[in-house]
Amino acid sequence: MKKFYLGVDLGSTTSKAVIINEQDEIIGRGITNTRANYEVAAEIARLEAIYNARFSLLKQRLHDEIELKPEYHRYIKDIEDVFQFQQFKRRLDMLHRQLKLTVQETFSGKMKETLAPIINDIIAAIEPRIKSQYLGGNLGSRSQFFRDIVSEQYHEEVAKLHKELFEPLMVTFDKSITPVENELVRHDFKELVHQAMDLLNAKYAGIEEVTPPKESQHFDAELNLLKGNYQQISDSLVEHIDNIAEMQIQIANMTGTGYGRALLPFPEDCIKSEILCHAFGAHAIFPNTRTVLDIGGQDTKAIQVDQYGLVTSFHMNDRCAAGCGRYLGYIADELSLSLNELGPLALEAKKEVNICSTCTVFAGAEVRALLNVGEKREDILAGLHKAIVMRALSLLARSGGVRNEFTFTGGVARNQATLKYLSELVRKNYGQDLTINIHTDSIFMGALGAAMFARRNLEVDLPVKQKHKRLVKD
Repeated sequence: MKKFYLGVDLGSTTSKAVIINEQDEIIGRGITNTRANYEVAAEIARLEAIYNARFSLLKQRLHDEIELKPEYHRYIKDIEDVFQFQQFKRRLDMLHRQLKLTVQETFSGKMKETLAPIINDIIAAIEPRIKSQYLGGNLGSRSQFFRDIVSEQYHEEVAKLHKELFEPLMVTFDKSITPVENELVRHDFKELVHQAMDLLNAKYAGIEEVTPPKESQHFDAELNLLKGNYQQISDSLVEHIDNIAEMQIQIANMTGTGYGRALLPFPEDCIKSEILCHAFGAHAIFPNTRTVLDIGGQDTKAIQVDQYGLVTSFHMNDRCAAGCGRYLGYIADELSLSLNELGPLALEAKKEVNICSTCTVFAGAEVRALLNVGEKREDILAGLHKAIVMRALSLLARSGGVRNEFTFTGGVARNQATLKYLSELVRKNYGQDLTINIHTDSIFMGALGAAMFARRNLEVDLPVKQKHKRLVKD
């Protein structure tokens, strides 16, 4: 039986899980922004990684067919998208029930009577939109958090209603979302994937004739090959899918890491520092890495590593969330934006407004003051992102500077504006020929490093002289 290894990175804002095989290949990834219950968060991430691993194993098993027949590639990708929608749909149903319950418990009289049917209308409006985005818009790969997806659509519907309804509807949402996203929902993989196939086949059955390629710039060759052929492909995949669904994914060893690692339900000898794990994970993807910057939800870490990916020195701020993911989340709330919107909007800036404070406590007041004197949101955001990077550069300098190659990890590495300013300022200060590594799995680097420690069962620790260094500066 094949052995697999699990790494869980329990962060302050997101929890990640990675499953690797005996060749250090990632076969499963799971992520959640559940925070109220760390044990539940770790389990949700682990289950998501197992679901994802089953799809990876299916693709490995059908590698030759996928190489020869691109329609197989498209069909399996679409199954995974619909599978994710099915998961989302079950949680959306839970949210719908919770919203109605919150209305009943929070309001009375006319307001209760008014809000109850509006909640039904909002869910009825957003569900088909989100379904369409999962089935045809690749939503699952663009956004992985239930709260982010549903809140954006909910806000959009609320904005269409009378202003007097805004506050009670938002109070209802805020009271309802946390218990729903923190509830552990276990899915029967086989049952859910079969439901996904039925839904997918119904979608294909309704596809109209695709415009010939000469008349369309958006001709979809894979979809065209599926037309009239999807049922045969579906039938040929059922046995493989059932085998994968029943396959035992044996976790031979596991390691936990992250800001909340002490709260993980793991044995003490299965816990590692997030500094060690981010360095090891970054080195695994980019073997020439010598400097790692991790900007997470609650802290920032500047790390120097050797040729084996082991930490030689580091510096971090861990007592203030300024310039980290939670800081960006706070700013997003202040501007009524989603986290995904911050980076793209900042890139539209014509200038960078000078930000005096990157302290989370005072930044909101400063942002409001800047808006009141006429500064544009995008220019303010550009200034904020640049301030975050300047703070990170200070940590890098204290850790020993930036050496070739430089790898950026953590959730903030997904923010396009941060990437822009980091690339510009690192090259300006340390050389234009410096190699800067950024990977699609940047947010999973800590979990990957943890899984690799689990496979090797290494006993290593942080450098003694550097272990207690901290930077506290608002």
